[in-house]
Amino acid sequence: MKYFPKKLTSVAGVIALVACTGSGADAGAVDSAGSRAGEARSISAAEKRQGSEAHPQLLEEFGGAYTGPQVPYVVGVGQNIAVQSGLGNARSDFTVTLLNSPVNNAFAIPGGYVYLTRQLMALMNDEAEMAGVLGHEVGHVAARHSEKRQKAATRNSILGILGQIGSQVLLGDSAIGRIGQEIFGTGSQLLTLKYSRKQEYEADDLGIRYLSSAGYDPQALSTMLYSLAAQSAIDARVAGRDARSAPEWSSTHPDPARRVSRAATIASKLTNSGGIRNRDQFLQNLDGILYGDDPKQGVIEGNSFLHPDLRLKFSVPNGFSMQNGARAVAITGSGGQGQFTTGAYNGNMTTYIDTAFSRLAGEGKTIPRGTIERTTVNGLPASYAMARVESNNGPVDVTVFAYEVSKSSAYHFATIAPAGQAGVFTPMYQSLVRLSSNEAAAIRPRKVDVVTVKRGDTVASLSSRMAYRDYQQDRFLVLNRLRATDDLQVGQKVKIITY
Repeated sequence: MKYFPKKLTSVAGVIALVACTGSGADAGAVDSAGSRAGEARSISAAEKRQGSEAHPQLLEEFGGAYTGPQVPYVVGVGQNIAVQSGLGNARSDFTVTLLNSPVNNAFAIPGGYVYLTRQLMALMNDEAEMAGVLGHEVGHVAARHSEKRQKAATRNSILGILGQIGSQVLLGDSAIGRIGQEIFGTGSQLLTLKYSRKQEYEADDLGIRYLSSAGYDPQALSTMLYSLAAQSAIDARVAGRDARSAPEWSSTHPDPARRVSRAATIASKLTNSGGIRNRDQFLQNLDGILYGDDPKQGVIEGNSFLHPDLRLKFSVPNGFSMQNGARAVAITGSGGQGQFTTGAYNGNMTTYIDTAFSRLAGEGKTIPRGTIERTTVNGLPASYAMARVESNNGPVDVTVFAYEVSKSSAYHFATIAPAGQAGVFTPMYQSLVRLSSNEAAAIRPRKVDVVTVKRGDTVASLSSRMAYRDYQQDRFLVLNRLRATDDLQVGQKVKIITY
């Protein structure tokens, strides 16, 4: 969450526009998928124009372009795999961007624009895995999956292109979906679009085909999917959720284990199984990349969010997780969902809260709120109001809880919970506190450190160097696609996370 988030045209709106004009934005945190695809076609002038218009807003939504030394390497690999699709005749037809985002994500949009987050790159263990992920996303574009998905979405739900939001359990497909759109349409989740099982399998197949034609080991997509499933399990445990549940990027998609084995089987049928992986070159380029949150946008530490520039901190209840986006911190759990964000403030808290409700309702709509209550939270003046709204799945309570940080600055939570259960967020509202200058200064960025295994090093000893207070060994094993029983070899390169 940036200090002064710009008021943007919603990225959801950009994507919907591209989709409705026949192009479609294709995205997913390496979603799921594949089997055979429609024929690729050349990038049209209209698609190039639409892609160039959406590109700046996608950058804004995902923390901007990363500027580290890894960029030229990622661009080269991305262009090489994208050209295998036949969408473009030359590598220069594709604009490949490494994003400064702490979310495991990759996506592509028509016009030749391909994106990979630095966080997902850090989870990879070789160049072939990176190429496989990007190839999968380009496969969605080649098969026009978003165009097909958009047609189905607009038939079935008022949410349209935003039908992927996690609020579906609470909201159903009613006009109240606008609230879910405002709360959950943040950059960290927006582009994790849900494709059908057939489309996901098809994109996997295309990604594997592109790997093979580029000379890579086609098994790389399977191993990357394995790492993603394992990382999702850790994320669930850290957040207090059931680690056995399906990861968010595949919540309506094929079972992760089935998808891994299927991709491996498809790849084994190709003649060049055992192609290049380029592990050493990849790790050499990866070394030093920023990992996790960029402190300039705030950081998530366990159940807490800390922002050194704003000098604010809050904590979410057990069972809830957070994703830090460009405009807001998204908060998700089985008992409700919400966001922490800001807006223009001139010292009038009533106006501020009314504006927040108005944004949730959407243009031309209103949400009749209750009385605004005044209180103090850890020395900060605070105000809040609640509204009861009907949804297809029953009534829900929508709350705006705001804090005055100065006479020109305010921040607020906007939350949704089943009627009568809004109290699940009360501990979160009461947890917001100002950080001291020393506490703010102590917030440091994490980075990937590629180290060489020395004599006497073990999984346990290297795991203890991970810059985390919990799940150190689990994080180390997933980061390196290792098992606890694996023996490390002297001279082997592994990744650890350090400050």
